[in-house]
Amino acid sequence: MRAMRGVGVAAVGVAAAVVLSGCGGGGEEAAGSSPSSTPSSVVPTEEPTEVPEPVYPPGPEGEIDELADEKGWVVGSGSASGFVRDICESLPVSAVDGASRPQWLVESGQMDGDNGEALLVGVPKLCPKWTKAVKEAASGSYEQWFGDGTYVVSAKTPSAEELSEGEGLPIPPGTYRASGRMEDCYWERTSKGGEILDNQLATSAQSVTVTIAPSDGQFTSERCAVWKPVK
Repeated sequence: MRAMRGVGVAAVGVAAAVVLSGCGGGGEEAAGSSPSSTPSSVVPTEEPTEVPEPVYPPGPEGEIDELADEKGWVVGSGSASGFVRDICESLPVSAVDGASRPQWLVESGQMDGDNGEALLVGVPKLCPKWTKAVKEAASGSYEQWFGDGTYVVSAKTPSAEELSEGEGLPIPPGTYRASGRMEDCYWERTSKGGEILDNQLATSAQSVTVTIAPSDGQFTSERCAVWKPVK
């Protein structure tokens, strides 16, 4: 009887071990076979941002800027009205010592590209006094003044490259007068071959007049103020 009880107890232990082993294996298989569920990420769609319409101040400045935006003008480094205002303030003091005001507008590049369009529209609104100068600059028909330097005698309109060189620019044939207090004013006309045709040294003068012929080659001026065409 004691032996039978021992065998029964052992059998029960083996059965329990088998049951436990089976439960453990089944648990691992279940854990391994169940995939981890990851929720799909949803990217929210952004609503398009509306660009607000520009607001222009009332008055001529706003009118100029609105027209510039409509036309797509690229003017200076700021607003079109700001550029026009700068020119209005510059014209009274610019160019008086070596060029007429329309000439200064052209030679300094103020009429290049969309700048000229803005000035033709804006100057009559902001400083109408200078409308004529801007129109003459835009047309290319304006009075040219000449300071000290050496000029090629030619009626041909100078190109942008010639204007940027600064010396040897063309001076149209005609009669010119330099006015003001001048000391040791010297001018010289030469032929196309370089021979001196006429010259003068004015040690002290308030007005000097010279006529440049179409056949001349060059005209040179030193310390003679500004030469302006005699009308």
